Amino acid sequence: MQSFLNVKDLGPLDQALAEAMEIKEERFRHVGLGRNKTLLMIFFNNSLRTRLSTQKAAMNLGMNVIVLDVNQGAWKLETERGVVMDGDMSEHLLEAIPVMGSYCDIIGVRSFAGLTDRDYDYAETVYNQFVRYSGRPVFAMETATVHPLQAFADLITIREHWSEERRPKVVLTWAPHPKALPQAVPNSFAEWMRAADVDFVVTHPEGYELDPQFVGDARVEYDQMRAFEGADFVYAKNWSCPGVTRPGDYGRVLGDYHDYLPWTVSDRQMAVTHDARFMHCLPVRRNMIVTDSVIESPRSLVIPEAANREISATVVLKRILETL
Repeated sequence: MQSFLNVKDLGPLDQALAEAMEIKEERFRHVGLGRNKTLLMIFFNNSLRTRLSTQKAAMNLGMNVIVLDVNQGAWKLETERGVVMDGDMSEHLLEAIPVMGSYCDIIGVRSFAGLTDRDYDYAETVYNQFVRYSGRPVFAMETATVHPLQAFADLITIREHWSEERRPKVVLTWAPHPKALPQAVPNSFAEWMRAADVDFVVTHPEGYELDPQFVGDARVEYDQMRAFEGADFVYAKNWSCPGVTRPGDYGRVLGDYHDYLPWTVSDRQMAVTHDARFMHCLPVRRNMIVTDSVIESPRSLVIPEAANREISATVVLKRILETL
């Protein structure tokens, strides 16, 4: 595996999930695999779970780890081609990338969407420059459009907490937020749930339609209460306008978010579910995305799914190391 961006890069999901469960039972089983190998983790944006879990995963495999926070202690990097660099950008990514590649064996990249130019974001411009110019295997630690390590951890969590023979009903629900957020987490969650053996439903207000390349033919329900009926897992996440049905509003919060507070996941919505488990990628704004009573309930899985980030990252890094 030379690049990890989408669910198809991982191969058969059943095999990946089985591998994840084996690793969870014995996390240091493959500690010799990464001996004398170096992981470079590059952060263009803030991180807590991704940074800690991916570094721990690399340690599980015996790797050396270098962490570079581009915004702290590095030269400011220009990412666009053809620009006259007469501003505060001191180095171009096209020179920086091959230099970075010379110091490591694998590169993880975290770079959020700018939310101003949809074509630029959805072309995965920054991530693909690392793939093209680094000479190293590259994996996504959240990019402009996807967060596959999170979605893989989410799927592991659902598998662990589902024992019935029928297919679980999984609902991805939009929730209000005062700031414009990327679509990376919901995009990946939708993509991975479509690839998994679940009954998947997406619910959001009109105007927040996700890109068809991720949501595909999944059922979209604009009535949140109807979507929640009989749900076994509820995944809450905010995202800004993806610009699918409203291209001019890409990256914006539509209207006044106060008007959408009824979309906050509360006991009212959870009451119509099938005693559903609550999920969120964290960090979460309480009483905006979800009420205290829901996130603190025994049915909340936010901590187990965060812990599973270590497992998903270990599987991905192991797969990459095996190809070196």
